[in-house]
Amino acid sequence: MMNMRNGQTEKKSVVRPATQANLFYTGDARELREEVDSFLALNRGRTIFNNVAAVIVPHAGYYFSGNVAAAAYMSIPQEKKYKRIFLLGPSHHEWLDGASVNTDADYYATPLGQVKVDHETAMALTEKDSVFRYEPKAHDREHCLEVQLPFLQRRFGEDSMPAIVPIIISTNDFQKLKRIAEMLKSFFSEENLFVVSSDFAHYPKYEDACKVDALTGKAIESGDVEQFIATLEKNARSGVPGLATSACGELAIATLMMMMDSTYQVKHLIYQNSGDAEESDHSRVVGYHAFAIIRNGQALTDTDFSLSNDEKRLLKEIALTSIKDSLGGKPIVAHPSLTATLQQKCGAFVSLHKDGRLRGCIGHFGEDVPLHEIVAEMARAAAFEDPRFMPVTYDELADIDIEISVLTPMRRIQSLDEFELHRHGIYIRKGYRSGTYLPQVADEVNWTKEEFVCHCAQDKAGIGWDGWKDAELYVYEAIVF
Repeated sequence: MMNMRNGQTEKKSVVRPATQANLFYTGDARELREEVDSFLALNRGRTIFNNVAAVIVPHAGYYFSGNVAAAAYMSIPQEKKYKRIFLLGPSHHEWLDGASVNTDADYYATPLGQVKVDHETAMALTEKDSVFRYEPKAHDREHCLEVQLPFLQRRFGEDSMPAIVPIIISTNDFQKLKRIAEMLKSFFSEENLFVVSSDFAHYPKYEDACKVDALTGKAIESGDVEQFIATLEKNARSGVPGLATSACGELAIATLMMMMDSTYQVKHLIYQNSGDAEESDHSRVVGYHAFAIIRNGQALTDTDFSLSNDEKRLLKEIALTSIKDSLGGKPIVAHPSLTATLQQKCGAFVSLHKDGRLRGCIGHFGEDVPLHEIVAEMARAAAFEDPRFMPVTYDELADIDIEISVLTPMRRIQSLDEFELHRHGIYIRKGYRSGTYLPQVADEVNWTKEEFVCHCAQDKAGIGWDGWKDAELYVYEAIVF
C-alpha cells in the first residue's frame, strides 16, 4: 500500500502479525513479559559464553519448552551487540524444496512490540541463489520462528533488539541444503547470531524419548553432520513405538552444522521433554534440547574437560599396570609420560568386567588428587577392595575388561529441572550420608528422572525414597571409555 508524503510516494510498512499469540504463548504483553522473565530467571546461574555463534532452541508452547529455550538465551551475553539475527526453522505447513526468506515483511509483531526485518539481507539471499525464494504460505501460519521473538526481545531489549532474517527450510535435496549452508556461511561471523529452531523426539513415551534424544544430542555435540543424519536414520529404524521424528528441525540443524568447522564447539545446555511439565502425559511426549555453538570455544566460566584418544589409552594402561603391580606386591609408580590433562585433579571411577558381568567398581569424587593417580588407585581398589567380590587373581586377569569413567567437576543444582537423565550423574549428600549413580546407570534401567534420583537417595545414600528433597544435589558428567 502506498501513501503520499511531501509529494512523494511512500510504501507503507508491512507487518507480519503475531499469529501464534494465545496459542503457543500468551497474547497479553504484561503476562508475556512476566512469563519470559521468569524462565530467564530460572536459568540465571548458567554459563554465559563470550562468543556465541548460534543456539539451537525448541519451539513448543512455553508451558512445555520455555525453560529449555531460556537456557539457550541465557548463554548469550546480554550486552553483546549483534548486527542481525538469522532465524532458521522447519516448515510445518508448506513443502518448499528449498528455503523461503521473508522478503515481504518489514517487521514481525509480537505482543511486546515490533521486530525489524533486515530486508536488504533477505533480498540479497534470493538474488544470489535461486534456492532462496519467498513463499508467503511458509511464513503466514508458521510458529517455529515467531515463538523465539519474545525471548530475544526480553534478552536483548524490546527497543534495542537486532534486525532479523527469517528463513524456513524444507527440502529433501542434500545438494540444495549444501547450497543453503554455503550461502549462509558468508554471514556466519562474529557480527551475526544464528537461532536454529527445533524440537526433538515426537510422540514416544517418556523413557523412550529420553533415550532417543540422548543419542541425537550426542550426535549434534560431535559437530559431524554425517553422524547427525546417520543417528536420525538409525532412530527411525529402531522401531521405538510412537516415534514420528527425532528432530523436526533436522534440515535447519544440518544447515548449521555444515556451516561449522573445527573452530566451533557445541555446548549442550539442558534437556527436558513435555512429560516434565506438571500433570503431563508420559505416554506421548515431545523432546526439547538447548545447545550453544561457541566460536573458538571460549567461555566466561569455562569448566570444560576433554581427553584425547592417546590419553584414554594411557589411562587404561596405567589402570592395568596398577593391578598387575599390586598382584606382584609392587607399589604404584607414576607413569613417566604424563600430559598436563592427566595431571589435573578430578574424580574417576574404574569398573572391571569379566564375561560381560561386573567384577568390581570403585570411584573417588574429590578433586584433590591428579587424574593419573586416581585411576591407578581406583583400579587397584576395584580389583582387590570391592566388598561385593573376591579379589582378582592372576588367572583371570587376561579376561578382565577395564572401563574408566572420568568425572567432570560437580555442579550444585537447586531443582531436578537441571538434571538430565542419561547425561548427568547424580550425587546426593545429606549430613554424613551420600550416594551417587553414574550417568550410564540410566542406560541399564527403565526409570524416570525422579525415580533415578529416588533410587539413589534410598539405595545409595540411605536417606529414604524422598530424602533427596531436602538434601544437597549435585550433577556431573562422565567421560566413559
